Amino acid sequence: MYTDTERCVRAVQSKDARFDGWFFTAVLTTRIYCRPSCPVVPPKVENMTFYPSAAACQQAGFRACKRCRPDTSPGSPEWNARADSVARAMRLIGDGVVDREGVPGLAARLGYSARQIERQLLAELGAGPLALARAQRAQTARLLIETTELPMADVAFAAGFSSVRTFNDTVREVFALAPSELRTRAARSAKPPATPGVITLRLPYRAPLTPSNLFGHLAATAVPGVEEWRDGAYRRTLALPYGHGIVALTPRPDHIACRLSLTDPRDLTLAISRCRWLLDLDADPVAVDDQLRADPLLAPLVDKEPGRRVPRTVDGAEFAVRAVLGQQVSTAAARTHAARLVTAHGVPVDDPEGGLTHLFPTPEALAGLDTEQLALPRSRRTTLTTLVGALADGSLQLGTDTDWERTRTELITLPGFGPWTVEVIAMRALGDPDAFLPTDLGIRRAAEELGLPSTPAALTARAAAWRPWRAYAVQYLWTVDDHPINHLPV
Repeated sequence: MYTDTERCVRAVQSKDARFDGWFFTAVLTTRIYCRPSCPVVPPKVENMTFYPSAAACQQAGFRACKRCRPDTSPGSPEWNARADSVARAMRLIGDGVVDREGVPGLAARLGYSARQIERQLLAELGAGPLALARAQRAQTARLLIETTELPMADVAFAAGFSSVRTFNDTVREVFALAPSELRTRAARSAKPPATPGVITLRLPYRAPLTPSNLFGHLAATAVPGVEEWRDGAYRRTLALPYGHGIVALTPRPDHIACRLSLTDPRDLTLAISRCRWLLDLDADPVAVDDQLRADPLLAPLVDKEPGRRVPRTVDGAEFAVRAVLGQQVSTAAARTHAARLVTAHGVPVDDPEGGLTHLFPTPEALAGLDTEQLALPRSRRTTLTTLVGALADGSLQLGTDTDWERTRTELITLPGFGPWTVEVIAMRALGDPDAFLPTDLGIRRAAEELGLPSTPAALTARAAAWRPWRAYAVQYLWTVDDHPINHLPV
């Protein structure tokens, strides 16, 4: 969008928050860059120039606005709706892969050369992977500076910087303030004292957002010991590269309140990325709802509670195992089966607030599973052991960077994997916004009640008009049934 100057100017002049993250406005006279909804008086049109990313602005010599903090705006929704190499690279960079594995590691995961990835990112985002990762490190550093009492040297290495000097230079260049000045400014705000070891932050999103199905689904399917709903917040454990974490996510009118407890602050970037992915916070609800509203049978559902998101997962392998356990059984039964695996094979963790006891077991931990101890049909046991084996040996990858169609092909060849299991994994683990479940019982009931075609083939044909947002149509259709997944717990 940043190449359409007229549209960008209109968005800036109207301070339209829907475009935050789509592009950034750089002001030639002040050398500052802002988000479109910046509250200051818009600059003259001739002084505006537009960039597709914060990293491109920083690379061009602009510093972040202190009023609107453009580095904290929601991510571009483009990376949610695409599965090409650029979108997959952006999701990996968001997960901190460049910091941990470098550009060669990023390229290897995508199956391209480092030069090809550099060229593709420069062409579309105006910045290469190192610049994009640097911008992310700067934002992570700012969060740690403002929300923790960590010494600056610890902040530098936790944010992914290779040296304290690079950390200091980057913070000064990006924010026009020294790290100590950022901490002093944050301390002036009347905030309650932070709990030691806990990082508190706000996760922004594009309005509208209806939290009922999003948090209702996560709470209704929560695995005891790994997840819980407590005091208006969804809490769960996180397995992270340098340790583990516990997160509490609370819906607020204009943001998601996030409380993170990490054993190693180097995991902050990935933890935030996984939380945003879990709650689908980078979606563009206006674009989704406008298209679905064009169907007269869906329009009343959209108008009643607009801004529904797709509840996802923090770990694709975990969700695939849970999907198999949940085949043809109730939600309560699926939770019971998963809880038994967690107790037997999960890694114990300490939760200061109580309630959470384990990390969900990894495929490697489940590889030696004695299926005779599982209260499952023999065919389901075979399905589970085959899936776990493929995940453990790396022949099956279920990350945010995987190719959607190739992974579908790999999944459907596994024994016991039908269209429903494949599509629910594509929707919630891979993040495909066009995944569709025409054979799902709840969808078939909704179709019958609304007057939509009830057979899978006919419903799929009718749903072609909803593409590429059929996964969101599923969320609206599920609301026709009075199921706990549609309601926030009391």
